[in-house]
Amino acid sequence: MSTPYPFTALVGQDDLRLALLLNAVSPAVGGVLVRGEKGTAKSTAVRALSALLPQVPVVAGCRFSCDPAAADAACPDGPHDVGGDSVRDARMVELPVGASEDRLVGALDIERALAEGVKAFEPGLLADAHRGILYVDEVNLLHDHLVDLLLDAAAMGASYVEREGVSVRHAARFLLVGTMNPEEGELRPQLLDRFGLTVEVAASRETDQRVEVVRRRLAYDDDAEGFAARWGDEETALRTRIVAARALLPQVRLGDGALRQIAATCAAFEVDGMRADIVMARTATALAAWAGREDVLAEDVRQAALLALPHRRRRNPFDAPGLDEDKLDDTLEQSGGDEGDDDPDPDGPGGGGRPPESGPDSPGTPGDQSEAGQEDEASAAQAPAAGGGEQQAVRAAEPFRTKMLSVPGLGEGAAGRRSRARTEHGRTTGARRPQGALTKLHLAATVQAAAPHQRARGRSGRGLVVRRDDLRQATREGREGNLVLFVVDASGSMAARQRMSAVKGAVLSLLLDAYQRRDKVGLVTFRGTSADVALPPTSSVDAAAARLESLPTGGRTPVAAGLLKAHEVLRVERLRDPARRALVVVVTDGRATGGPEPVAQAGRAARLFGAAGIASVVVDCESGPVRLGLAGQLAGELGGTAVTLDELRAESIAGLVKDVQGSGSRMTRMRSVA
Repeated sequence: MSTPYPFTALVGQDDLRLALLLNAVSPAVGGVLVRGEKGTAKSTAVRALSALLPQVPVVAGCRFSCDPAAADAACPDGPHDVGGDSVRDARMVELPVGASEDRLVGALDIERALAEGVKAFEPGLLADAHRGILYVDEVNLLHDHLVDLLLDAAAMGASYVEREGVSVRHAARFLLVGTMNPEEGELRPQLLDRFGLTVEVAASRETDQRVEVVRRRLAYDDDAEGFAARWGDEETALRTRIVAARALLPQVRLGDGALRQIAATCAAFEVDGMRADIVMARTATALAAWAGREDVLAEDVRQAALLALPHRRRRNPFDAPGLDEDKLDDTLEQSGGDEGDDDPDPDGPGGGGRPPESGPDSPGTPGDQSEAGQEDEASAAQAPAAGGGEQQAVRAAEPFRTKMLSVPGLGEGAAGRRSRARTEHGRTTGARRPQGALTKLHLAATVQAAAPHQRARGRSGRGLVVRRDDLRQATREGREGNLVLFVVDASGSMAARQRMSAVKGAVLSLLLDAYQRRDKVGLVTFRGTSADVALPPTSSVDAAAARLESLPTGGRTPVAAGLLKAHEVLRVERLRDPARRALVVVVTDGRATGGPEPVAQAGRAARLFGAAGIASVVVDCESGPVRLGLAGQLAGELGGTAVTLDELRAESIAGLVKDVQGSGSRMTRMRSVA
């Protein structure tokens, strides 16, 4: 086993180290989510923490780490004999992003369960992590079905494995620690709320500190054991302090004044539910114990709020995480633990968990549209039309709720919530022979396969004689996530007719829908004489929203260049993720003006999508009394459907699902006839 990097040798990252240590003092705090850019020692710090945790007393021979003082009566390895207990180091169990369900919760031998009535169970990672740390690197990339299992185990403190009426239960209480890079997408709100604390980490910009980081890392790589030995005294002292704080924790008093401050703070920042109040109370108590005090002070409540609330204020992927410290100080001062405090202004700076109302990376509000937004649009209206120079970016209109767009047919991509697909979870549609380990038994098909052979197998009792060849895997249909590639016309003709604000609002709405449906998104823009990949396919829809908000407009309309660039993006993405199907959303008025023979070139480029059977929607941005219908013609070349910008708003988008699926059916019939 390799020597872990010493926790005390970490340079900087004070908030990260404090959050991890508070969980070591009080596991009831609920774990830590570490957000930050790559290369900031997130994983190193988490792995170093496990070496500081006190040893765990366990029942000898129990695979589920039962506590001798309170053994689980329902433990699969029970009942346990008194005596023969042992002590082991606390474990840090790492959950790989691509782990299977059986690897996480454990595997039950269905064949033996059916034929012999024996619960032959192989424990999974949840059992290994019981009374220790469960660490998930890149937790935001974890598949939805694994997230659901984690949520259940975290909520109940136990793991249940169900296979066709045969069930196994075991305790699973663990410290959940996750790390993530926000550029790769955000977490589902349900899982986000399960983390007690969150910290943002970034590389230091101070030269001396960066030099020290490199110096220590090189020394560790050259001689890990020698480096760890040099920090041995500091590690021992920190371990001793953790044990002392744990012993002091039950004696810490959380007075009514501190509780009132906690409640007032959570109310002022409008966090959902009561979990935030409970986590803040536990964190403030742990902070007092860590400081060697028996009373919780206002400074403990303030620090607890900075660690426990930022991620609970995030309502959608466009909200910036964080906490307004001035508002926090005002709230603590006004509450002060006294009766009859006035409520702080919920609309004050940074309050309410609402999206920011200003700034280059934030969507505008209706009020913004009536003032600054109108000024932007007026400027766009006075700007030169096609062929003009670059114009200032306009703010997006208020996003709205959309209905679902889906890709026709049945896919086999990553689990999501958009298009129909064959998945491991969903409604059962049939049965097949298992390929590899059996995960979802189709009981009726298994019995049907085994029944004709009972006499030949010498069946004499009531039990069914089942062999491995009889087992049948259930085939299921669920939903997959897709790649939604936006191809946006940013030419001068779009801005001159004051449409860009509405266009951005519509795309922003679809981005929010893509976040909720667990899609990847990409953004291609075209104007002037060329097209650019503003954002390669990613799971980070907030990054796409930021690129969209700052998108400039101007110049001619090279539709062919935009489509060819999008086709190349899809080609490369198919090599990386061949199972993920694409939906192309082209936003344009269809007036191709860039390059030689622009209309003919656009038609030829569009037919590439039709020939490949790529699902597409054209959002027609044409306006005015004279309508040429060029966007509709483009949709026909693409083999997709067209919808006007007005129809895209409100409930009108519902018809797009039928249109997209209908166009896909028409293409299928055309190919079969050909």
